[in-house]
Amino acid sequence: MAGKTAAKAKEAEQEKKLSLEELFESLDGVVARLEGEDVSLEESFQLYQKGMEMLKECNETIDTVEKKVQILDEDGETHEF
Repeated sequence: MAGKTAAKAKEAEQEKKLSLEELFESLDGVVARLEGEDVSLEESFQLYQKGMEMLKECNETIDTVEKKVQILDEDGETHEF
């Protein structure tokens, strides 16, 4: 049982290291799998949960990037977005 927990933790850590583009590609794969006809109800719930976790990670990454973006105002001064 502890082996499964460690494997899940490693998988979650690995997903966090993915770039935004990689996350979007993985999310597309989850969506494609959900749209398939041979997906059981239980599997669809698991895929949905995985997709929502990926979407959350995407949103967090985008928020972090947006906070780092600086805008240049009319006076030539930079301000965080």
